[in-house]
Amino acid sequence: MKMKRTLLGALALAALLSCPLAPAPALADHGLKDSIYDPGRLPPRDSVLKVRVGETAPDFSLPVAGEGGKATRIRLSDYRGRKNVLLSFVPAAWTPVCSDQWPGFNLALELFGRYDTQLLGISVDNLPSQHAWIEAMEGLNFPVLSDFWPHGAVADSYGLLRSDGMAERALVLIDKQGVIRFIEVHDINTRPDLGTIVRELEKLPKD
Repeated sequence: MKMKRTLLGALALAALLSCPLAPAPALADHGLKDSIYDPGRLPPRDSVLKVRVGETAPDFSLPVAGEGGKATRIRLSDYRGRKNVLLSFVPAAWTPVCSDQWPGFNLALELFGRYDTQLLGISVDNLPSQHAWIEAMEGLNFPVLSDFWPHGAVADSYGLLRSDGMAERALVLIDKQGVIRFIEVHDINTRPDLGTIVRELEKLPKD
């Protein structure tokens, strides 16, 4: 059974890498189809970046729902000198593309691990909504942080808060020294290309 799950995971990851914008099986597999709110097509981008590649990433401390629903906090600078960090900002819980994107990233965690990179998911939703959403997706094996209050403050510090109060669909790759190495503000209506992420991970400084 374990070998079968490993094989299925490898096949799913291969599919994500070879066809990154194809619909992921998350909605059907996790029974989310009837719970999803579809906001329709949105303007691809609605913000102005406040950070640039080569700059030190703005530090932050955000709550994350831990085991048993107990809230803990994660500070970005806690990873300084220990791990690279990939910040994955998504617009909102219970929306179609977000509900495909993070389960897809969940399958790729071993790949991120090869590059000593910690994935952190961030949305502007409150902790109860995030907790229920993660459970509906049958769990995620990376921290999901709530940028709910002050509303979208972290997204805004990076220039990723949209005028409607949601975050952009964006990726920010930060090295072990806290320096931004890659930024992608993706079309909010589609999933990012995992292959692009891997190529950027390969460029990170080696220890």
